[in-house]
Amino acid sequence: MQQQVKILQKIVSRKRTSKALTFSIPHVLKSILLLSKQKYVSRTTFCDELHIGEGAVRTLISHLKEHEFADSIKAGTFLTTRGKNFAKKFQEAMPYQTFLKKCCLTNGNYNCAIILRKEQVQNIGNGMQQRDYAILYGASDSLTLRFKKGEFVFVGDEVVCFSDEPEIKENLTEYLHPKNNDVVIITSSNDKFVAELSAINTALWTLGAQKH
Repeated sequence: MQQQVKILQKIVSRKRTSKALTFSIPHVLKSILLLSKQKYVSRTTFCDELHIGEGAVRTLISHLKEHEFADSIKAGTFLTTRGKNFAKKFQEAMPYQTFLKKCCLTNGNYNCAIILRKEQVQNIGNGMQQRDYAILYGASDSLTLRFKKGEFVFVGDEVVCFSDEPEIKENLTEYLHPKNNDVVIITSSNDKFVAELSAINTALWTLGAQKH
């Protein structure tokens, strides 16, 4: 997925004459995945879902068009075939996400969990790098887990998580549909959108750091 992450970087790179962008790589991926779920997306929907202004939305759509990922008509913006193919790669690599209630291992009111398929994540380390990626986007903390033999375990020491909170394990299993050795990233914040955006950022850079 390194190539796909590099493409996202190119989309957010500003032109020599343009002002600083108020959106970033996670916003771009979220916008592409939003477009993949709807036939047409209005600017108002982009503003609401991405938490950016209309001017920034116009710029974002312009950048997507320049890379031939999207186009627009009166009904709204839609993905091109190239955009759909790009979105599909991320839908396969990180197919599900969900929100968890606060638990003993998280310190935010909102906790966003994203699953990464094992085929895309061979080397994960001890989770500290993922924590840095999450905090960069405002998260208060993050957890990086693997799903092994029916249990969620911490990467590195493989200690079983949520043994005292079976409802959290059930929630993750129900909504993320984990397979053996998949990776789960959970980021925490008192702001729901920050929790989600930091989770997307962490997932993106984890995928981009893999060397296959």
